[in-house]
Amino acid sequence: MIYFTSDTHFGDPRILRIDRRPFPDLADHDVTLIRYWNATVGPDDEVWHLGDFMSSRAGNADQLLSVLNGKKHLIIGNSDPAEVIKASGWASTQHYVELAIGDQLLILCHYPFRTWNKMGRKSINLHGHSHGKLKPLPYQYDVGVDAHGLRPVELAEILASRRKTSVAD
Repeated sequence: MIYFTSDTHFGDPRILRIDRRPFPDLADHDVTLIRYWNATVGPDDEVWHLGDFMSSRAGNADQLLSVLNGKKHLIIGNSDPAEVIKASGWASTQHYVELAIGDQLLILCHYPFRTWNKMGRKSINLHGHSHGKLKPLPYQYDVGVDAHGLRPVELAEILASRRKTSVAD
């Protein structure tokens, strides 16, 4: 299975205040997100994290990555510090990826785009950064935890959502 997520903000106390996540404290936030991740993602699954993984205050990135299921890729976000980007627990790190899965082209970036490659050919822009607060364009999908019950979202769910929207297009 392939999953996408973003904006976990592990160890970042600002996230409780700014996004009003429903936790009494940061420790509860982090433990819950880890539990939800591992309940959703299996050890052999692939996860594309579209940025803002954790604060430098959260401790060791490799230690956190080691307790999260799946083969993990990082699309770098605006809040990812150097020690997170350089962590050895990532299978890959980059700012932008065009990922073809079957006949579906996915455009991955932390930021939502107004336009993107092959937009007119139904490629899908997957992004984070907006914390579920941005009205999407057609063929655009916010994979952030705030938009998905604090869990990674499966590719099949994204594609099924697009099929429903395509009928209405």
